[in-house]
Amino acid sequence: MSDATRPQSDRQDARLEGPVERPEIPTIELQAAEGEVDDHASEEEDKPPPLPPRPTTVAHHPKAPHNVGLVRPRLQATATTAVSRTDIHTQSYQDGSRETFAASKQSSPPPTSWGGWSSVRRLKIQDGSESASIKSYAPTLDTGGDVESLLGGFLGQDQTSGWNILNGQLEETGLEQVDTSEDDGILYDFEQEFDEVGATGSEETSEEELLAQWKSKRKHFLILSSAGKPIYNRHGDDNLISGYIGIIQTIISFYEGAQDQLKGFTAGGARFVIMSQGPLYLVAISRLGESDPQLRVQLEALYMQILSTLTLPNLTHLFSNRPSTDLRRPLQGTEPLLSALADSFTRGSVPTLFSALECLKIRKSHREVINNTLLQKRCESLLYGLVVAGGRLVSVVRPRRHSLHPSDLQLIFNMLFEAEGVKAGGGENWIPLCLPGFNKNGYLYMYVSFIDGENRDSQDQKVRASRQDEITVLLISANKESFYDLRTMRDAVVEEMEKNGSMTIIKAAIQKGRFAATDIVPGTVLHHFIYKSRANVQFTMPSYNPHFTTLLARRRLLSLYHTLHASVHAKNAHLKVHHCISRSFISLAWITPLFELYCVAGPSASRNALAQSANKVVQWARREEERIFIIGGAVSRST
Repeated sequence: MSDATRPQSDRQDARLEGPVERPEIPTIELQAAEGEVDDHASEEEDKPPPLPPRPTTVAHHPKAPHNVGLVRPRLQATATTAVSRTDIHTQSYQDGSRETFAASKQSSPPPTSWGGWSSVRRLKIQDGSESASIKSYAPTLDTGGDVESLLGGFLGQDQTSGWNILNGQLEETGLEQVDTSEDDGILYDFEQEFDEVGATGSEETSEEELLAQWKSKRKHFLILSSAGKPIYNRHGDDNLISGYIGIIQTIISFYEGAQDQLKGFTAGGARFVIMSQGPLYLVAISRLGESDPQLRVQLEALYMQILSTLTLPNLTHLFSNRPSTDLRRPLQGTEPLLSALADSFTRGSVPTLFSALECLKIRKSHREVINNTLLQKRCESLLYGLVVAGGRLVSVVRPRRHSLHPSDLQLIFNMLFEAEGVKAGGGENWIPLCLPGFNKNGYLYMYVSFIDGENRDSQDQKVRASRQDEITVLLISANKESFYDLRTMRDAVVEEMEKNGSMTIIKAAIQKGRFAATDIVPGTVLHHFIYKSRANVQFTMPSYNPHFTTLLARRRLLSLYHTLHASVHAKNAHLKVHHCISRSFISLAWITPLFELYCVAGPSASRNALAQSANKVVQWARREEERIFIIGGAVSRST
């Protein structure tokens, strides 16, 4: 076996192999605190002693929330004389600090941070294996009596008085008007985000106007060498931003000289995240509210795209001999790939955010027929064989002890379906590339063949439907002389799939498209959801229609998913369930060792309906996982 076929490590993450055990799904219940007062207790017992007269010079604020509690005059001081637990609210901030204040009709809570209000309730999992908590962007009362669970099994029972008091408070305070997902101004004219910035020296546009266009972009990606040489920038040419490149290189060098690596900073309402990879500096500048880890994943993908062209040894050799090397010449022709990848991050990339793959939903028996076809027709030089339809994975065959990394497949999918460069070359292509997740030190060779899903009359329709309605056969080998062997295998595989009806099944699944949320839970309040199987490193989601048909609507949805994902995956977070109320949506993130679930519903939906729908989605996904996911895949016995 050649060096290119040896993976650098035997890591087992993100591999598509082996069936996964299916333990029971945990059920979460809210646990009422001991000693809570009964809702029907006498008002005389709960009422604090009368207060002395207070000054009445303070005007009532018209926007102060109306909380359920006792009527007291507004106090000028922030101290409280409340003696009952139900008269006190606890404000928890994202930095971990807390503050208490009295719950009276004329008192307003202290100023909140950007993340909104949060209150934490203790949870109890029925099997007792672990604890969990809910973090909500809505203030809640610590009421007595039974409180229904967020994800329990008795959501259909009659609501208790304590639950009604809690819901009544949420309705009266109008917290649906607190938008924690994004600022409308940030996404204003988002459709123009991908318009090209003109070149400097143009007679039609002055340099000041070009610079204003460049600054108006919400997101930038810059790649430069340690010597300050520009390598890639998504918007504008080198002459326009050369000054900014020099400033960034100077700041990075200053911190490196102090033996303190600079990872990120905030300036001008934008977040700057910097990643150093050998002789390269990769910089992300974002005003879309993404977290630092999310931006680092995107920078890592751009770096992997560079390695897929050069390989790590070649990149190191270029800069070891000449640190001031201009890398733009070796990377010439790859700018469309880098730009397509960067634009997918700006629009919102679900596979990149969750580091997972999406598969085409078909029956398990149909997928096994396709797997057996690939195994029976495989040639000796084949390393990986894949069938992709509509940009989603249908089948994969791999050798024993070799794994497919999701980042490698995302690079391939970006090359085939986003950049459109390979598709423009014709029906079949022979491409040398490096798969960094597999082995960043050598090249593999990929045979690509496109098969039209249906006949079309115009060339424009073919271009628009290249991803949605097309079947692609990918055959990867470590032997650069195996082109004709892989072409013969491709012909045999397509012919056999036509005979056994697999091609018809795949085309029908493509034409059907993604399922709707109402197909899973009839009458559900859910507008969209994403379910990720952590063991299989794959996800499934319904169609964006009818609520997220426009580019702006999808970006808003992905921004909300970014916020939920960052909240539950933060280093200091111990959340298992995260519930968020915003002006436009209510949302839920649910994390377990088996799966991750992110749900979005309209602002008028109740939390009971949201939780009930989340339970049903999980039950459906566990029941249908052999249709919506590839479990194990096809493994060839030869090495």
